[in-house]
Amino acid sequence: MTHSSHGRLMLDLAATSLQDDEPALLRNPQVGGVILFARNVESRQQVAALVAEIRAVAPQLLIAVDQEGGRVQRFKQGFTLLPAMQQLGDLWLADRDAGLDLTRDCGWLMAAEVIACGLDISFAPVLDVDRDTSSIIGDRAFSDQPQLVTDIAAAFIEGMNEAGMAATGKHFPGHGGVFADSHLEAPVDHRDWGQLSEHDLIPFVALAKKLGGIMPAHITFPAIDPNSVGFSQFWLQQVLRDKLGFDGVIFSDDLAMKGADVAGGYVQKAQLALDAGCDMILVCNDRSGALEVLDFMTEQQVSGSDRIKEMLKKPPVDEKSLSWPQLENHPRRVATMAQLQNLNG
Repeated sequence: MTHSSHGRLMLDLAATSLQDDEPALLRNPQVGGVILFARNVESRQQVAALVAEIRAVAPQLLIAVDQEGGRVQRFKQGFTLLPAMQQLGDLWLADRDAGLDLTRDCGWLMAAEVIACGLDISFAPVLDVDRDTSSIIGDRAFSDQPQLVTDIAAAFIEGMNEAGMAATGKHFPGHGGVFADSHLEAPVDHRDWGQLSEHDLIPFVALAKKLGGIMPAHITFPAIDPNSVGFSQFWLQQVLRDKLGFDGVIFSDDLAMKGADVAGGYVQKAQLALDAGCDMILVCNDRSGALEVLDFMTEQQVSGSDRIKEMLKKPPVDEKSLSWPQLENHPRRVATMAQLQNLNG
């Protein structure tokens, strides 16, 4: 594998600094990314130091975090606590302009703070259409109205792009219609193509060209295709690439999640995800599973993805990324934080 192309496994780290075995792991040419979790975080300064450590051993890696806001926000201490996206959707219902403005500012603020620590992306926004159907999505979604999700997510994406971050929409083609949590089981959604295209698919269709990445859901829609979405050429090639014209990075959702087990063991899951068209495969919170996938990818000499390199180039923006000292008292950050305090009364 040439070093010009980009490794396709994203894995996680054990602690708040690199452990003895991790530099060699990160230098493996098949590794293309690292995702940070709450256990990797003590403070803002420490996160920045950890990222610098990663960059020193493997400068080419894509470094990511789930920093959506609400209950999915890995970086808290020293960072702005962002509202659940549903709160922004509700503000939009009360006052459309105020809702859009604050949402754009939240997208900018989230991305600016993450970039200031040296990371590349946050896996956001959630484009699922839901209010209280799904046990795992719920208030992570902007709304249960597809057009509202589309409009307000577009503002959030614009804000992220203004900070210099590409957005990743999840969980294609929509996780909002099932109660089951795909971390714990393998959800099945019995709706047909007509029902999905009039509802959950709307934000993905509208926003596909504005996104740098998309993460499919670990859900099977048996009325449409027998395979779980993240392992399905139909969903990822025919629908996402061909029909929607999406040209960004397809990230598998975490292959350690129970919803992925429909495909078998780690090697089978990795093979199916790659065959289906995933550009980058996530194996998190299971180091032995990640090593199994890494051995398999090394054996197969899995070729790198140029799409990941494209995503790393950052969206074209006027504002250069800000350091923490510049961001600390930045007028837009100060104003947004004040508005968020009002939002929470």
